[in-house]
Amino acid sequence: MNTNTKVGPDIADWRPEDEQFWNSTGKRVAYRNLWISVPALLCGFAVWGMWGIITVQMLNLGFPFTQAELFTLTAIAGISGATMRIPASFLVRLAGGRNTIFLTTAMLLAPAIGTGFALQHPEWPLWSFQLLALWSGVGGGNFASSMSNISTFFPKRLQGTALGLNAGLGNFGVTTMQIVIPLVMTLPLLGAFGGEPMTLVKDSGWIFGKIAAGTPTWIQNAGFAWVISLVPLSILAWFGMNNLKTVSPDTGHPLVAFAKVTYLYTLAFIPAVFMLWLYLPAPTGLGILNMWIAIPLDIALALLMMRVAAFGAMKENVAKQFAIFRNKHTWSLTALYIVTFGSFIGFSMVLPLAITVIFGFQHVADAAGVMTHTLKNPNAPSALTYAWIGPFVGAAVRPIGGWISDKVGGSIVTQVISAVMVLASVAVGYVMMQAYGSATPEQYFPAFIGLFIVLFFASGIGNGSTFRTIGVIFDRQQAGPVLGWTSAVAAYGAFIAPVVIGAQIKAGTPQVAMYGFAIFYAVCLVLNWWFYLRKGAEIKNP
Repeated sequence: MNTNTKVGPDIADWRPEDEQFWNSTGKRVAYRNLWISVPALLCGFAVWGMWGIITVQMLNLGFPFTQAELFTLTAIAGISGATMRIPASFLVRLAGGRNTIFLTTAMLLAPAIGTGFALQHPEWPLWSFQLLALWSGVGGGNFASSMSNISTFFPKRLQGTALGLNAGLGNFGVTTMQIVIPLVMTLPLLGAFGGEPMTLVKDSGWIFGKIAAGTPTWIQNAGFAWVISLVPLSILAWFGMNNLKTVSPDTGHPLVAFAKVTYLYTLAFIPAVFMLWLYLPAPTGLGILNMWIAIPLDIALALLMMRVAAFGAMKENVAKQFAIFRNKHTWSLTALYIVTFGSFIGFSMVLPLAITVIFGFQHVADAAGVMTHTLKNPNAPSALTYAWIGPFVGAAVRPIGGWISDKVGGSIVTQVISAVMVLASVAVGYVMMQAYGSATPEQYFPAFIGLFIVLFFASGIGNGSTFRTIGVIFDRQQAGPVLGWTSAVAAYGAFIAPVVIGAQIKAGTPQVAMYGFAIFYAVCLVLNWWFYLRKGAEIKNP
């Protein structure tokens, strides 16, 4: 092949390790696929994470739901996206990269448009919003398929760079969403087609500061805005990306490939819906499961569905995936990736609502001496002005974490950031306790947001170091499935953080959540030292 050869959507000859092939044809094709993949993944993260911002504005507009009910929306989106990642790591091999990225990007239109319509109806029942939050999880699943696709295009020597760019820039979807959604809610984006505005009953905000109560707001644009980017991105993926037949030889007709993707994603919805029905309180569910039972049950059911429902070539791929569970390093690195990515996505989901609930109200004792948390704080900082900073920092430093790890070793970097996260979690817990017992909580806000930025910085660096460690410890055949598995389990942080922090705020002890996270980080710090840094470690990965 040479540079003048026309490359079709299906590529049969792909030799990225052949330097002549790479320089003449491979490099151009690989980077084209990467630069289409990045904004598609960014939009996936944005749609997945958008409920963290939407719930804040629902509170500001007086939607008839409690704070606890609104926390369930971010939690449901979190668990759905995490569960979707389990089958998503199979999609590229079964359906082809181009087919998968096109369809999973186009699929995001459904929750985006549906959310836009639902938000125009505050009178709709809670379950209708919960259903759309569940559907938004498709965006979370897209990470596993996107990463596994890009890894197939690049030679080994460029894997770190390519995956770092795809993951790091894709993670900016969280920050993009936290900046774009407050902005588009301030104007009639779609004119007459976009519906009528609602009036703020509480102060809101955007990146440039506070927006006063009484201002008209188009909350529906939080969903509709993504249509503007998803439509051209879907078209770009279809006409600009490729299926590598060396990776996915049996994709079949595109409609057959689409059916495979839809089938596997549907399999992921079933255990997620069943688990949420058992976990969520009435009237949505039965409320009979503890979260710490619900998550392992969801993972086990998703894996069981994959094992039982797989057929044809899918069966072989599933068997290969299951082989990683016999390696103890799969489990240790899963725990370490929960520390890093689990914290990043969990705190991204929960921070806007936590700011609103802790700093948006005065916390004063009533006549009987009981603390109340209902009196509006006139000096409250707007969550929509500040919440984007942490995820921005976390995403920006992710490639730096990989680069530093290449120089000094992934496990040393993970050890340092784990220690930082232990200390920062304890400190932010203490600050939350002080703020939640104060009539003027805003005085604690600079320390609160500063410490959270430290947590995001450390978790972002750790995202890069953990991915680098996986690449060192596992061979190429196992590294892909391990990356998919660890990213799926860590994504449950998007469910755990809203549930744990929401429950502790409701109990009046928000600091307990952060102290609990600190204990987990400390355990993982010891785990990392034991497996990879101590003198007699089986695998030394300094």
